[in-house]
Amino acid sequence: MATNDGGRRAYIGSFTTAGGLGITTAAVDPTSGALTPLHSTDAVPNPSYLVASPDGRYLYAVSETPDGAAAAFALTPEGPRPLGPTVPVGGADPTHLTLLGGHLVTANYSSGSVSVLPVRADGSLGGPARVLTHEGSGPQTDRQEGPHAHAVLPDPTGGRLLSVDLGTDSVRVCTLGADGTPVLCDEVRLRPGSGPRHLAFHPRGDRAYVINELDPTVTVCRWDAGQGALTPRGEIRLLTDEAVPTATFPSELVVSPDGRFAWAANRGHDSLSVLALDAAGDPTRLVTTVPCGGHWPRDLTLHPDGRHLYAANERSGDVTWFTVDPETGIPARGGAIEAPAASCVVFV
Repeated sequence: MATNDGGRRAYIGSFTTAGGLGITTAAVDPTSGALTPLHSTDAVPNPSYLVASPDGRYLYAVSETPDGAAAAFALTPEGPRPLGPTVPVGGADPTHLTLLGGHLVTANYSSGSVSVLPVRADGSLGGPARVLTHEGSGPQTDRQEGPHAHAVLPDPTGGRLLSVDLGTDSVRVCTLGADGTPVLCDEVRLRPGSGPRHLAFHPRGDRAYVINELDPTVTVCRWDAGQGALTPRGEIRLLTDEAVPTATFPSELVVSPDGRFAWAANRGHDSLSVLALDAAGDPTRLVTTVPCGGHWPRDLTLHPDGRHLYAANERSGDVTWFTVDPETGIPARGGAIEAPAASCVVFV
């Protein structure tokens, strides 16, 4: 959206049931990356993950609750304005969402499913949801007793949808039918017990990186957009063995626009891992780790200019920003704002 100060806006999602403010709007300093909170809205319970429309006019949120819903907002100078009531997604505890082909897609953790809602011309959401239910389980019975869809993402061409399932140790490749019905094309198995959580693509589009929650690793995959084929090639560890505390749960991974570095957030260890990538997009080494600036970094976001990283530290209730050294990829802490129960940051 256009702003009087010529900068972008950041939108911070949070858990209202844990004291979060809902969706907080912040101004972004174009030079330092610093955030300045402007206003917030608690119109939707637990808007834990957000996505903006490509034209910057609308914002969409999951409502991470047992009933499971999604919400649409028009972005105005006064902040996000709800576009009608929330719409049920037909799944429990949606944790992630994306836009694809005129539809909003959610990953529903507790019900282990993916839901698709139509997006109307005015930006609002329609229904009912069309749902694809995952099946399966994994070896870690306390976390993998059944499917737990954790993230959904279109491939760089927009021709396929990839859903990442922590409970089944797999990534499903789907297409959307003309009416929005998700159609399963393939299920790619990853290492048993790894607990895949989120996925990011190399800017060239032929590599995909799956960050694993139940083991501090990233699975590197080749992506063939023409065939819709995801092929695991290997793993790289996010922490040295001696640095891993008992409870470390990686959350998110982002890749630099030039494809030279990737950064991952590690909850428990409360750090950011820096990975160096070679010309093919394969990780060559763990460069270092730096403190995340708070406790329990649930999300990690790269500013569109590629110069600043933002960690949403859920349990310490803040968003910390970092300036990235363009030569080494190492982030240096710049500052932080208070953001109770912060869960994600998106830019418009």
